[in-house]
Amino acid sequence: MSEATAQFSDLGMEVPVASIGRELKRLWEADEASTNASMMNFAVYSEDPESLVRNSGAIQELTREHACRAILIGMDRDAAETRIKAWITAHCHLAHGKKSVCCEQISFLMEGKALGRLRNTIFSHLASDLPLIFWWQGELSDLFEAALYRMIDRFLFDSAEWADPGAGFARIREAAVARDGIVLQDLAWTRGFHFRLAVAGLFDDLVAQRALGEVNSVRLVANPDQRTTALLLMAWLATQAGWRMGLELDIAAERAEGCDECFTLESREGRSISVKVEWEAQSAPLSLLEISAPDCVVSVCRDGEADFLHQRLECPGHELVLRGPADGIASTDLLAEQLSRGGKNGLFRKVWPVFFELLSLSGP
Repeated sequence: MSEATAQFSDLGMEVPVASIGRELKRLWEADEASTNASMMNFAVYSEDPESLVRNSGAIQELTREHACRAILIGMDRDAAETRIKAWITAHCHLAHGKKSVCCEQISFLMEGKALGRLRNTIFSHLASDLPLIFWWQGELSDLFEAALYRMIDRFLFDSAEWADPGAGFARIREAAVARDGIVLQDLAWTRGFHFRLAVAGLFDDLVAQRALGEVNSVRLVANPDQRTTALLLMAWLATQAGWRMGLELDIAAERAEGCDECFTLESREGRSISVKVEWEAQSAPLSLLEISAPDCVVSVCRDGEADFLHQRLECPGHELVLRGPADGIASTDLLAEQLSRGGKNGLFRKVWPVFFELLSLSGP
């Protein structure tokens, strides 16, 4: 076995691309104990060819709860020779000690010139009449174009992986306009789900609600690798509270005080709200959100990668302390959580106007 063949041995049986349908049929005929289950087409694309084996492991876990036909694509656009290799396998899960439900997986290694091959390969191997869920890993390249995203029902990506989020979101906005009905899901947004729930839960308290109109400062501590995660959380808070963008502060002066990104917001009542974002390399994606009024502080924090959040409301004569679940760290955990919730994700698009303003304050 060659080194290249051994590298992809976990992907199953290598087959000619033209014979995939026939070989899948043989695969199921050879195992009468298993049922082929699919509720969706689930495609995973990466321009890192070595991601194929890693993504196959992720599919093994995801299919425990989400039956699908999985289509994995690893693209090496710099290869000198243009060719395509394919493998098929099935991920089966046990019930009563026997294989019961299995989900099929087709893996492709695509090398060299890519024009048209990505969308044609995916389209040719979809299970008919099932929605297409597409997980794009890494930077959005020129292969994310209209002929591709018009095929997609739910598009998943992680803007925290992008070197230039502004350019990436420009492509995402084009897709939102061109493909009516496409559901867009940023895992950076998913990472803040339980943080948002925790903040909203504290403001269910009447005392906190009364203090909202007097908020004068916000402090956010996050991991520097999760800038879009942090700014999406701030955009959600500002949008839901009805705050508008104010003036950018003197960043040089504020950084001397320990603030890495600083700006002001303006409340509905015209009050100026100072926002300070601090980056801590060893922290969780989101570590602390502290919302302060003159006599009241609302905070949500996470210690390292703890599985829970600390929620606290402190006002004169009134204190509330709670604990709730934290968001997952691994992308596969976030993905599984999002697939379980489903929905059209309208709130994500609702925060875009403020988010894009925040994103532009200090560039990529």
